Amino acid sequence: MLSRLSIRDIVLIERLDIDFAEGLSVLTGETGAGKSILLDSLSLALGARGDASLVRHGAGQGQVTAVFDVPANHPVRSLLADNAIEDDGDVILRRVQAADGRTRVFVNDQPASVALMRDLGRSLVEIHGQHDERALVDPRAHRDLLDSFGGHLGEVRNCAAAWSRWREAEQALARHRAKVDEAAREADYLRASVAELSRLDPQPGEETDLAEMRASMMRVEKIATEIQDAQDVLSGQNSPLPQIASLMRRLQRKAAEAPDLLEGVVKSLDEALIHLDAAQSGVDAALRATEYDPQRLEKAEERLFALRAAARKHSVQVDDLAALRDAMSADLADLDAGEERLRGLEDQARAARKAYDDIAARLSVLRQAAASALEQAVMAELPALKLERAAFIVEQSSDADERGEEGIDQVEFWVRTNPGTRAGPMMKVASGGELSRFLLALKVALADRGSAPTLVFDEIDSGVGGAVSDAIGQRLARLAGRVQVLTVTHAPQVAARATTHFLIAKSGGSDRVTTGVREMDRPARQEEIARMLAGETITEEARAAAARLMAASVS
Repeated sequence: MLSRLSIRDIVLIERLDIDFAEGLSVLTGETGAGKSILLDSLSLALGARGDASLVRHGAGQGQVTAVFDVPANHPVRSLLADNAIEDDGDVILRRVQAADGRTRVFVNDQPASVALMRDLGRSLVEIHGQHDERALVDPRAHRDLLDSFGGHLGEVRNCAAAWSRWREAEQALARHRAKVDEAAREADYLRASVAELSRLDPQPGEETDLAEMRASMMRVEKIATEIQDAQDVLSGQNSPLPQIASLMRRLQRKAAEAPDLLEGVVKSLDEALIHLDAAQSGVDAALRATEYDPQRLEKAEERLFALRAAARKHSVQVDDLAALRDAMSADLADLDAGEERLRGLEDQARAARKAYDDIAARLSVLRQAAASALEQAVMAELPALKLERAAFIVEQSSDADERGEEGIDQVEFWVRTNPGTRAGPMMKVASGGELSRFLLALKVALADRGSAPTLVFDEIDSGVGGAVSDAIGQRLARLAGRVQVLTVTHAPQVAARATTHFLIAKSGGSDRVTTGVREMDRPARQEEIARMLAGETITEEARAAAARLMAASVS
């Protein structure tokens, strides 16, 4: 409920703090005292459009703060959590309106958007009357209100779940059908590509291995030519080894004749032969080590070129060829098994649609029963509100082919104000006074179902007589037993039934006027109700009548 409203520098209000309680709170005062300013201020804190003209003359900015005491399980708690707003107690909505037109919003003292404030405000307060912004006049809310009245919100949630399952099944079917159709168009290409890639049989990392092998074999081929030249020098026809060996033998035979002269030469030639022989053995070993199969190099090059050509053809990397082959094979498998799977998905979609249709049909029947009960409940309230010749109609149209998340029904509240006249939407047919009374009857019938925790009625008793005003007061009091009700009224019969009575009045001189609000005790209430009965001059008869009204409201 709304527990406190604080206003600073709004129009004629300089500084005002009002504490509200449960039950029925009425606000009265003479015409022009500032009742509309109070509701404009509350509307501003609930997300209504800001306006620089609301700022009190001479002030740089105005401010309105509304404090709400709501249960822990109220939907606004989830809305605050969804928007990362701290929530550890009261819900506090604060609106700052600058004189230059700029506006700022705070929720629980955290900066927020006007849209969030408006969403929170709609969940916390309904305003009925000239400030109406939501409530029962919006046809888009009528189906939800009917569902709340009928108590079948669980069936509505089941219908929404069935709708989601059906839509998911339809989407899965559409995706698979598109995939099968696309695969069918590319079937020949897929089969040829899969056959080609299967023959090629690419392996992950194969390109790197082949490239390294090819480079290594080409390096070996180049080195082998040089080693072969060395072998030709050392072991070929022109090899120096036989000549050196022959020379060394001849010198050995002569060394005995001149040992001091030839012994060193023979020794050097012998060492040279040993080193040349070792070099020849090393060259032979190196040549054997560099032996390779030219055909193997050719095959490696052919394989590498084939892999790279396939990669260019399919615009992928060589290492991705295997995955591409597998994907194409899977597409072919989908194509081959597609018809069977398609039929299975079609069966699932049909079953999901039938399940939805069954739930939606049952929900439609429940709504028809709830519509009849709501019509009777509202009609029972109309005679006392001087609408005994009027009719309230829940216009429900159902179309099994117009499926939606919340069923197949469209709901709108209609009225007929007099017998023989054409019924139509409540907002279009009822006059201002009639509309207010229709809305009151509807709110009484709905009670606290589908209602915000605080209801505000702005001069709902305007233009009606004493008996109707008393009936309105009775119904407001009944509503206040379930939700908090605030009403601006000129009817003493309504004011007499208040749990809390506030007087709105102007004060000040010719150069400065302010609007104030004060809560009245019982004697002050009696005097105010007497003023409402008698006008400017309050008579003892008016005071006695006021006392009787207050006493009757208690009984």
